[in-house]
Parts: sequence; C-alpha cells; structure tokens
Amino acid sequence: MSSLRYLIASFGIAVALQYAPGQYPFHASQHQLGDRPVLSGEYVCEHPPYKVLMVSQSPLVIYIQNFLTTDERAHLQRITKDTFTRSGVTSNNNHNNKDKSSTTNNHNSALRTSQSTTLPPSDPIVACIETRALLFQGYDTPRSHLEPLQLVKYAPTEHYHFHTDWFTSPGSEGNNRVTSFFAYVHVANGTTGGGTNFPRLGEVPAEGRWCDEGILDCDAEWEKGVTFRPVEGNAVFWVNLLPPDGKGGRVGDERTLHAGLPVTGGGKIGLNIWTREGPVAERTGL
Repeated sequence: MSSLRYLIASFGIAVALQYAPGQYPFHASQHQLGDRPVLSGEYVCEHPPYKVLMVSQSPLVIYIQNFLTTDERAHLQRITKDTFTRSGVTSNNNHNNKDKSSTTNNHNSALRTSQSTTLPPSDPIVACIETRALLFQGYDTPRSHLEPLQLVKYAPTEHYHFHTDWFTSPGSEGNNRVTSFFAYVHVANGTTGGGTNFPRLGEVPAEGRWCDEGILDCDAEWEKGVTFRPVEGNAVFWVNLLPPDGKGGRVGDERTLHAGLPVTGGGKIGLNIWTREGPVAERTGL
C-alpha cells in the first residue's frame, strides 16, 4: 500500500493523514484531552477512532466518519428536549463578536426555517466534543475561540438556503469564523432529502466509492457541486477563510457557500461547531 503524508498547516491545523485509496484513517488519542481529562462521576471523555477523507484541498473540506458516538448523540438529544426554537439568521452588518453576542442580532427569515438550540458548555459530554473539535484543528486552538455548540433540527420542508458561515461586515474583521463542523446527530428512519450541498466545490468524483458508500448523494437533483448525505455520527469540516495575503485581515472564501437542502421526508438533527479568529464573548468566564 502506497502512503502519502499531508501536513495541514492552514490556520494551525496539524494533522498527519496516512493515505490509502479513498480513506484517511485518523485515530484520536483517548487520553490527550488538552489541559486535563473531562470527568463527571463515572464519565471519562474518550474520543472514538474516527476516519477522515479529503474531499477538497482548496478550499479545505474534510469528511469525518464516526465523529460522534451513539451515546453522545443520544445524550445531546436528551439534554435539549423541548428547548428548540425557530432558527435565526445573524445580520452581517451588525455582527461583531468582540463586544456583542453572536446571537444578539438574530432574526427570523424565510432563508432558514429550521429550529435550533444552544448546548451548555458546562455539560461534560458537550465539553468532550468541544475538545475533540479543538484537537482536530491543532494544539494552538484555544477553547475560548469556540462558539457555544448549536443543535439544529429540520422537519419536512425545512431548510437553510445558500449561505456562508463567515461574515462580510467590517466589524467582524479579526474575529470571523475560521472553521466549521456540521455533524449529523440524528437522522430519522426513511429520511429523504436534507443533504448538505456545496455548489462551488469541484473535482470531487460523483461516482464510485463516494456514492457507493453513501457519502455523496449522487442522485440529487442539484446538478452543481457536492451534496453530502445526512449520516448519523458523521461530520463535514471546512475552512471558511482564505489564507492571509499580507495586506490585511483574512477574508471569506466564496467557495464555501453551502445549503441545508429541504428535508422531503423524515427529519434530521445536526450539530454546528464554529471556531473564531479570536475569543468569543459568550465564553467569557467559562
């Protein structure tokens, strides 16, 4: 078996990927948990031996298999029962997380018809998932740069129209969203639709193992780009900002435009994990 090591240095990710055709196995340490293990009674934070697949190098997009365990997914649904409310859309023109909450200027919009809820950072399993996301991005990513994790629930007909996770307002400069994870927490039996579409991603084969293993929805009506199927426990990770050009702050990458396609049957619950360039106001004092 031939091998090739990739060192992903963008924004501080330092992950060596051992190459095999179509797969990049990555075994996260079960004991390397940052400053200390996350403990609560009998609970010990352990990370599953997830696998990663390189979807695109530019922009960097990685598909992660088994990012969330069955127990973690059940726990997230249990602690958020009856807490979901209509998802809001944040106004770019008013967004500055240096001195404002990332939810301060949220408003309802037909662009986003799902429901969402914020996860408590003090919950030990939530903290464990945060640690996993930080380790994936490299050891220099502080926990203070993570936004509080968010669950989002989609029922039939609900969607999130094409958007980017990064912001365009001058106020967001220096504290924009560097990276995103979208993990699938629950997918109801018989769910149809509800994929995650990146219309501007190219050079990803729409055939073979990507389709056969159920990673991509190759039968989707969306002709452009890539559509990831919602698969419980798996996640998509991407970098939102272009590399620094030496002329100023980093700017958003238009190629990361994406959408939560309408669910046509069943339902799904996803997990948003966003990392900022700087500290997040909501985490002050945590």
